[in-house]
Amino acid sequence: MLSIKKYAAIDIGSNAVRLLISNIIEQKGKPTRFKKNSLVRVPIRLGADVFLKQKISKENERRMLDTMTAFRLLMKSHKVVAYKACATSAMREAENGSKVAKLISEQAQIDIDIIDGEEEAAIIAATDLHSYIDESKTYLYVDVGGGSTEFSVIHLGVKVESKSFKIGTVRLLNDIVNKETWQELESWIKEHTREYDKLDLIGSGGNINKIFKISGKAMGKPLTYFYLSSYYDKLQTYSYEERITELDLNQDRADVIIPATRIYLSAMKWSGAKDIYVPKIGLSDGIIKSMYFKTVSSSSLE
Repeated sequence: MLSIKKYAAIDIGSNAVRLLISNIIEQKGKPTRFKKNSLVRVPIRLGADVFLKQKISKENERRMLDTMTAFRLLMKSHKVVAYKACATSAMREAENGSKVAKLISEQAQIDIDIIDGEEEAAIIAATDLHSYIDESKTYLYVDVGGGSTEFSVIHLGVKVESKSFKIGTVRLLNDIVNKETWQELESWIKEHTREYDKLDLIGSGGNINKIFKISGKAMGKPLTYFYLSSYYDKLQTYSYEERITELDLNQDRADVIIPATRIYLSAMKWSGAKDIYVPKIGLSDGIIKSMYFKTVSSSSLE
């Protein structure tokens, strides 16, 4: 007997808003399969408002409302049975974040949960990393966002440490990450990785996914520190406009890709990792899995 249901996850980040629709495939005697059906990404960049002015602007409030209305219609068209919308650091820190969430609930009929960094890290950890990692190894999992980056140490298949830092691509672009925050991150990584002889990175986020795609590497193969470092140097020799016209990057990717690469390289340097694996999973995938296993609440479209 085969059963296919559709679940949706909405990830409201500091750089972009995403809607992931997944097929949940259940077959008697076989493990449940989670198959991505559709992914829509809208680069609203809430963090550019919030990290500088502490508020979501009227223009971005309207764009959010339009986007959530469109997402609801898409979910209805796909016959989604359950969804969950999670907002991270930008809406968390916005003085009017709760007000905007209430407006969206009333007018677009999408309920938004504003989650903290620790809950975000826990949901991301719910992604089925076991199918991507070697459980005899140690990894530092790094999920780079616009407002924050989540770090987890995974040893022998078990998460042993986890922490969220207010270092993200949009914050770095606006030069609002101080030296002390970098030093705190460096100390945390060194302290929690020094006992392991060998450690690899797992990189998550749109920027590392893009770099991996550009590299032409086969899925499951890592990028080396040397490759990432060389690409970082190359990016900086091009202007923002040239990154769009000559490197074929989207305009909302062409600026944040540099600070994102800096975060991954710093994490590799401080942990001693030589390789970074890119399984192309993130918060949206974690939301879908968490909904299915009922470790988080979900909403229906009725």
